[in-house]
Amino acid sequence: MRVQTKKRGTSQSKALSAARLDEMHDEGEDLSAHLDLDNATRPGRQVQRVNVDFPVDLLRAIDREAKRIGVTRQAFIKLRLADTVTTSH
Repeated sequence: MRVQTKKRGTSQSKALSAARLDEMHDEGEDLSAHLDLDNATRPGRQVQRVNVDFPVDLLRAIDREAKRIGVTRQAFIKLRLADTVTTSH
């Protein structure tokens, strides 16, 4: 006979409907006990890693500008590319 056990890491609380979660959110209640953040995803925001080679001088300029505005190199590159792509359409 197989004994069923509760999976680790799952919420101890009863599952709630989306409508109830919306109500709780609107009331300012803490929803963290009902969320599984380790497995959370953002639909439409899948990530694909790419490798890009930059000339050293350009990379230094990117690093200076990223430091000036207080973001990481990666964040700066993403911001500038997103700005360029969205403003050109």
